Amino acid sequence: MPNDALTGRKVAFLATDGVQEQELAQPWDAVANAGGTPTLVSLRSGDITSTVGGKEGRRFHVDALVSEVHDRDFDALVIPGGVKNPDTMRMDNDAVLFVRGFMEHDKPVAAICHGAWLLVEADAVRGRTLTSYPSLKTDIRNAGGSWVDKQVVVDQKLVTSRKPDDLPAFCATLVQMLGSAIQERSLDAMVEQSFPASDPLPGPTAI
Repeated sequence: MPNDALTGRKVAFLATDGVQEQELAQPWDAVANAGGTPTLVSLRSGDITSTVGGKEGRRFHVDALVSEVHDRDFDALVIPGGVKNPDTMRMDNDAVLFVRGFMEHDKPVAAICHGAWLLVEADAVRGRTLTSYPSLKTDIRNAGGSWVDKQVVVDQKLVTSRKPDDLPAFCATLVQMLGSAIQERSLDAMVEQSFPASDPLPGPTAI
């Protein structure tokens, strides 16, 4: 995937205090290095504090409040893990609706580790195959999803991984997925502009 594959595209990172530092920072850098614009969406303004090995990690500045944005403002969504982060987020109705919007509108979504809790809360795993931190597998199955123990799983436009060790594969798959989805939408837009819905698509010439 070229370094400018995501140029001009906005990717929301949904996180709050307790987010696993690597699971926020590494996908963020992968999106930025591919030319995309990562945006930290959270519950409150100011900064959030990450966690590393059970201790406080780096602070990250919040760019937008989840109560003030919509999935239409972004091209894709990334949900990092850390136990506290998604556990807090899934109690917030705006955050749950934000996630549900991406899934309902068939936009790329990537979740790692405990981030899948938000997918469960948004009723977005039914009929899907995904992975997560192993302790979530019963939650996912109870919500109608199929849980598998793999480094990275792609189900349509949903990308999931299990833990920080999976980050290299997760980040590579995320960028590839976003680039492919963007190309697909650009092609769809070109077709719609060339052949509006009210006009029939050209067929073979009759002889």
